[in-house]
Amino acid sequence: MANNQSVRRHLDAFTRGRIIGKLEEGRSVTSVAAEFGIAHSIVSRLWRQFQTTGTAIRGFSSGRPRGTTPADDRYIVLQSRRTRRQTAGEIARHTTQATGRPISRFTVARTLHGGGLFARRPVRCVPLTPAHRRRRSLAEHRNWRDNEWGRVLFTDESRFSLSSDCHRILIWRERGSRNHPSNIIERDRYGGRGVLVWGGIMLGSRTDLHILDAGSVNGTRYCNVILLPYVRLFRGAMGLQFLFIDDNAPCHHTVAAKQLLESEDIERMDWPARSPDLNPIEHVWDFLSRRLEARTLPPVTIRELRLALQDEWAAMPQQLIDTLILSMGRRCETCLAVRGDQIPY
Repeated sequence: MANNQSVRRHLDAFTRGRIIGKLEEGRSVTSVAAEFGIAHSIVSRLWRQFQTTGTAIRGFSSGRPRGTTPADDRYIVLQSRRTRRQTAGEIARHTTQATGRPISRFTVARTLHGGGLFARRPVRCVPLTPAHRRRRSLAEHRNWRDNEWGRVLFTDESRFSLSSDCHRILIWRERGSRNHPSNIIERDRYGGRGVLVWGGIMLGSRTDLHILDAGSVNGTRYCNVILLPYVRLFRGAMGLQFLFIDDNAPCHHTVAAKQLLESEDIERMDWPARSPDLNPIEHVWDFLSRRLEARTLPPVTIRELRLALQDEWAAMPQQLIDTLILSMGRRCETCLAVRGDQIPY
């Protein structure tokens, strides 16, 4: 019967006319249905339609009445543009209260799709000004070879928390507007109770993962707990060819930090501001966060979080680190190709 119904839906006007012609000749409904290979009920209804209306042409309905008016559609799109992190359900409730008519979240989603807005995860990066793009597009190290990147110690701090819902955040945005400032959230995706960690990676090796105690990091603390016990150790092992990279955080560029680096004969590589996408250690932090989320028993206390981070850092494949560092040439090329704009990382 399902196949017969499918045939009925696709009967064209010419076939309908042939069926009516044979019935007018005196043929029985059963014989006509058998000749065309369709159900008896289809031919019977078609014959009753012809006798009642005088035509066998199938009528077309207008479909289900629209749940929103054009004004409602404009209001829905405006709501999503004003607050891009609203869900379709929240917009539906606001629209229902404003219009007095029940509107479902599915209607809202279809309306937003028609307006060119789609639910996407926001970009985790920092907005760039024209000055930042010009500085990033210089890419002095774009011609470096793998062995030259292999003598660089990439370092960074990151914060890990016991709970975060940033992975579930969605925003409504147009196609092609991924890096628009309104569609970007802060790179540090963790908040609440957690720990601040520092680490460094090199081709073929890595530093220990240092978990900082509570409180902010100033220049003096940066020198005493990071530069002296960790960076100086790698400088002694690597020799004069050693290069050091950290970001442009204020605590990294204090007078005390600069004097310490000069006294230890540590050369710091100049790095453009707001460029975490050019630092391969960002992938390491992302790897650690995913490993924490994939644990059968995720940490629920600060002590468990500290132990879990140290375990995952020690278990991280060195091949992953080496692959990330060897991608620096492609990163610089991509940054030049997009004229200093954000690159996926």
